[in-house]
Amino acid sequence: MKETPNILPQKNSGWRTTAVFLIAVFIGIGLFLAKEGEVVSYLSDNPEACVNCHVMTPVYNGWMHSSHREWANCNDCHVPHDNVVNKYFFKAKDGLYHATIFTLRAEPDVIKMQEASQKVVQANCIRCHMQQVTQTKYDGWIDNHAENRTDRQCWSCHREIPHGKVQGISTLRYNIAPLPTDQEEAVIPAWLEKEKNK
Repeated sequence: MKETPNILPQKNSGWRTTAVFLIAVFIGIGLFLAKEGEVVSYLSDNPEACVNCHVMTPVYNGWMHSSHREWANCNDCHVPHDNVVNKYFFKAKDGLYHATIFTLRAEPDVIKMQEASQKVVQANCIRCHMQQVTQTKYDGWIDNHAENRTDRQCWSCHREIPHGKVQGISTLRYNIAPLPTDQEEAVIPAWLEKEKNK
């Protein structure tokens, strides 16, 4: 005797189609935003990644004209260096905060570091300048320097290092996005080249 398979009536699978469609839409929007936001560039140590957000242009331009440009990039100062996990966790946390503020158009005219960022920058100043921090030759002519070397923030005295005079994003003269420094020739946008050839 041959058994007949138990055939149950098919249930409506419309919810599955809808769910798959919505998941595909969310993934598609996420990939589009990641490409447009140049998310992968933030995994590098390239300072030009910071200029993806136009409000960082004055900060980048200040750094480009400082002596720090030859020795340190943005990540050397602004992310922790104790381990790679903490570095990328901090970059992701800080980056998501910045992206949210800039997307909501809630950025202040003068950008200042949050407390967590201040701690990281202070630790990195000391990490790179340990010899200067511990030298005793500064004791005689800088008031309270020996007592306050690591207790106060370095930029309480060194205000214009490495970004220059603090100015608002709307008050900096000639605040244009910089050209990449590794270009051999001028970069001309396609639309400008087209207009030039008319």
